[in-house]
Amino acid sequence: MRDRGEHPAYEGHLASERSASERPAAREYTPPALRALDLASAAAHPVPLAEVMARASLLARFDRVHLVPARTFVDFAARLTDPRAPEPFRVLSIDGLRCFRYHSVYYDTAGLRAYHDHRQGRRRRFKIRERRYEHSGERQFEVKLKGRRGETVKYRTPLAASGPALGEGTRRFLTGTLRSAYGVGPPEVLLPSLVTDYARITLVADGMRVTCDAGLVCRTPTGGPGGTGGTGGRGGPGGGPVVHGDGELVLVETKSTGRLTDVDRLLHRYGIRPAEFTKYAALAALSPALRGNRWRRALRQVFPGQ
Repeated sequence: MRDRGEHPAYEGHLASERSASERPAAREYTPPALRALDLASAAAHPVPLAEVMARASLLARFDRVHLVPARTFVDFAARLTDPRAPEPFRVLSIDGLRCFRYHSVYYDTAGLRAYHDHRQGRRRRFKIRERRYEHSGERQFEVKLKGRRGETVKYRTPLAASGPALGEGTRRFLTGTLRSAYGVGPPEVLLPSLVTDYARITLVADGMRVTCDAGLVCRTPTGGPGGTGGTGGRGGPGGGPVVHGDGELVLVETKSTGRLTDVDRLLHRYGIRPAEFTKYAALAALSPALRGNRWRRALRQVFPGQ
């Protein structure tokens, strides 16, 4: 896709990298999408977590995912955060950090019931995961459901710094959540099914968040469906297959209480429409025999060559 706009800061950054590459000292390569996150977050005014939760906690919301080339993203983010705008977006900042690493482990049945329910678009579906915020070590156990209007509803409870995600307390939480929402209990056996790692910045305005992810790495954990034993979690060289997201793409997700936002319309002006994609669809990239028809087009973009 040809970019409609290229931000001067990005061009200057590339020029400085070219100059640096001419010097003898080697530099570690940073994919364009990760550089774009750094540039966008550095240019925006900060907003603390407490204010984000007060203005846009959005545990019940409509989500739309967009696959945005890195160059386009820098220009797009500059427009959102422009201080001359009537209500500029600000970037989440915690202890001076603006770009955060997320580590998630998804759980499913041996037959991947949650995956297939999602693939088939079933109204009553859920995803179960553990999320670790790498900057702080904080862990959350999360359940994502579909509400009556098709919105995403997220329930979560804190986890201890160490120990299993599916302990007695989280089992009770999961059971209560599913019975309250759908009138059903959880599967008796849940196994780790997918591990994801990525970097994220979060742009915030009243009643709306825009999460921007790059550096996506997905793998099948040991001990999960199709795994080779063990307990899941971070895995390692002896674990299952690994896929890396396109280093030129930023995954932009708009989260709001409404169906279509000004941010979505701005992306439309760049020629970018919402994509059928969820990180859980990476299972289809990891296991070619697994059907992922509704996500196939996006999977080819996010995981080229898979």
